[in-house]
Amino acid sequence: MNDESLREAGLKVTIPRVKILEILTANKQRHMSAEDVYKTLLTQREEVSLATVYRVLTQFESVGIVMRHNFEGDHAVFELKENEHHDHLVCVRCGKVEEFVDETIEKRQQQIAKQANFKMTDHALNIYGLCGTCQ
Repeated sequence: MNDESLREAGLKVTIPRVKILEILTANKQRHMSAEDVYKTLLTQREEVSLATVYRVLTQFESVGIVMRHNFEGDHAVFELKENEHHDHLVCVRCGKVEEFVDETIEKRQQQIAKQANFKMTDHALNIYGLCGTCQ
């Protein structure tokens, strides 16, 4: 993702948007909260308020650049939206999130929707439990 991604999404290229997009791109394997993004901006000595981070992430979500997840109740985390769908394993003790892709699960969900005469437009699968470290 880059400046062109912002333009294609219909967003004006601003320093806060570019910096936040860079942080999310550099942390692709990690789901980040607004506070995580804000703390990273602070360590980079960027002068962007927490309110601006929330506003930009909400804008990114509305144009499809990021996806919002609420794995732990009301605590939202964000990840860049990619073309390849994936699901999540979420540790209820430490909060670790692992992504996975399973074609059998994907096919079965499509079959279930078809049998119910339901046109699936999207779905999310989160499996909650204890990771290997927390067991």
